Amino acid sequence: MTEQSDQTILDEIHALMVEEHELSQANIGGGGEPGVAERLAAVDVEIDQRWDLIRQRRARRRAGEDPDGATLRPAGTVEGYQQ
Repeated sequence: MTEQSDQTILDEIHALMVEEHELSQANIGGGGEPGVAERLAAVDVEIDQRWDLIRQRRARRRAGEDPDGATLRPAGTVEGYQQ
């Protein structure tokens, strides 16, 4: 991922959340078009990845480091976090 501002990443999160809502509405009761459930799962992961990126950027900033050094982590890493 190229260097981005926090606002750009937050805008991406917002767009993904809008898509997630639309997909959820289309897939109520699992009756959506083929592939909707898979895309919905992928969107959830993309949202998690971007929130992780925002948290990394904020942590780097607090530590006096360049926030642009934060990177989009692989889905398996982000999805493996304990909450």
